[in-house]
Amino acid sequence: MAFVVAGVSGHTGQVVAETLLAQKRAVKVVVRDAAKGSPWKAKGADVAVADLGDAGALTQALKGAEGAYVLVPPTFTAPNFRAYQDRLSTAIADAARASRVPHVVFLSSIGAQLASDSGPVVGLHVAEETFRREKATAWTFLRAGYFMENLGALFATLPQGFIPSFLPASLGIDMIATVDIGKQAAALLVEGGKGTEVVQLGGPPISMNDVAAAIGRITGKPVRVQEAPLDAVVPTFTGLGMPKDLAELYREMLEGFTVGRIGAEPGMRRIAGTTSIETFLRGALPK
Repeated sequence: MAFVVAGVSGHTGQVVAETLLAQKRAVKVVVRDAAKGSPWKAKGADVAVADLGDAGALTQALKGAEGAYVLVPPTFTAPNFRAYQDRLSTAIADAARASRVPHVVFLSSIGAQLASDSGPVVGLHVAEETFRREKATAWTFLRAGYFMENLGALFATLPQGFIPSFLPASLGIDMIATVDIGKQAAALLVEGGKGTEVVQLGGPPISMNDVAAAIGRITGKPVRVQEAPLDAVVPTFTGLGMPKDLAELYREMLEGFTVGRIGAEPGMRRIAGTTSIETFLRGALPK
């Protein structure tokens, strides 16, 4: 039996598949475009061509699997982002039921315990609730912190000596490198599932001041944080081409972090990342 891995064209799924292959595990990757499967065949993986929103094709990909890693990939082209999230989570649930896959690790997010006022994270809350109803499958919800890779969007202003932030500069939030997400997801697949489990990944908290200080140590140049008001989120993001409904969801999420509404769920299993912010930045900063 193989482990089925979606999202291999992105950061986390690629790490999941490569980690399992390095352990000599049988792996089947799910891609939307058959051409993207060729490099994985060369690495020894089987390839299934399926859209995560196509329950029938995904069912065929999952049949006979030992476990699966799935996610709702980010998109900036869906006309209604929340409808897109719900469509994919429904298809994944239907495919899990029809394929009888025994265990699924789902990439969720910190704050997914909240039923409202958390921006795009609400869609992951709805997904978790949808999956909980499929009791024949063991579900592991991997609630990741803020992706360190998102910090790359701030580097453009470094020549001016600052990084912008819609969060208070001193506010610490759980961050995680996607390589750590992928490795932990692979470990959870090998560990196997039992019932429904929440695993929170990230921490200790990191602030934008911490990020600026780390950049300063690496570059030898002082870096400050320039805070921007939440009211600027929507016009800034739509100006960069993001759909208005998604920009509004991001504003709600940033407000949730700012006021402390979004955070880890007390009492749930929690795993810290192994990649420090300085280690990440040393590899990510423009050379």
